[in-house]
Amino acid sequence: MKNANLVSLTCCWLALFLTAGCGAKESAAPAVPKTVADYFPIKVGDRIVQMQVAVLPTEMERGLMGRRDLGPDQGMIFVYQQPQVMAFWMHNTPTPLDIGFFLPSGELAEIYPLLPFDERTVRSRGDTLQFALEMNQNWFHGQGLRPGAKLDLKALAAALRARDFDPRKFGLEGP
Repeated sequence: MKNANLVSLTCCWLALFLTAGCGAKESAAPAVPKTVADYFPIKVGDRIVQMQVAVLPTEMERGLMGRRDLGPDQGMIFVYQQPQVMAFWMHNTPTPLDIGFFLPSGELAEIYPLLPFDERTVRSRGDTLQFALEMNQNWFHGQGLRPGAKLDLKALAAALRARDFDPRKFGLEGP
């Protein structure tokens, strides 16, 4: 009987050790970076938007082309490393959109409508813009958002980190 208890006790300790060991290995595994297909909750004014974050040139070129499934509070934000003039078109984009251009401070500066499949360029007036947010048409107006509304730059920096980008390269807070 003593040996049976010793064997049971040894098995319990071994199981506990193996379980703890497996858990430690799982938590040590690096997180897989998010992609442009993932959504991040980021505020504009007092409204939370589920944003896809386009950073790479190929992601920006593709944008929302071919998309017909954009939800009412979903959009795509284009994040540039430097302030600049913004220029967008609707090549192969069937969904009517609005685009909001933001200053590096996160302040909404300009809003323009974008028509489906329209290949004419919509260019910003300002040349110090760093972020562009595409939303369903009339979204900004429907939310009462006008120039001066603020983009949550801390949430945007967190989204960039989740995508494995250094927010400091975009003039945002570091890790």
